[in-house]
Amino acid sequence: MPSAPALPLSEVVEFFGWRAAAACSGLPPQVVFSKRENEARPALMACERCPVVRRCEEAVAPAESFFDGVSAGRLWRNGRPVVLKDARRRARGAA
Repeated sequence: MPSAPALPLSEVVEFFGWRAAAACSGLPPQVVFSKRENEARPALMACERCPVVRRCEEAVAPAESFFDGVSAGRLWRNGRPVVLKDARRRARGAA
């Protein structure tokens, strides 16, 4: 049985909204809205390949909404970006 042809991303976004095209759309809410880096890691990894990262940041407006969780490839707590462990390690290594 042949599968249905895949819709272009632009048509998916237009029909379902940008959230349907988000790479994190199938992840559990406790992952996406986690305040802890180790729990949020799957969502952060999804952001690396997400086609709607810019729309995500525009819609969530993490800094203005005091957001907790992952948005646009960053972990946020109370609307402030969290410096991740990997970034801290790289900074120490460069010093």
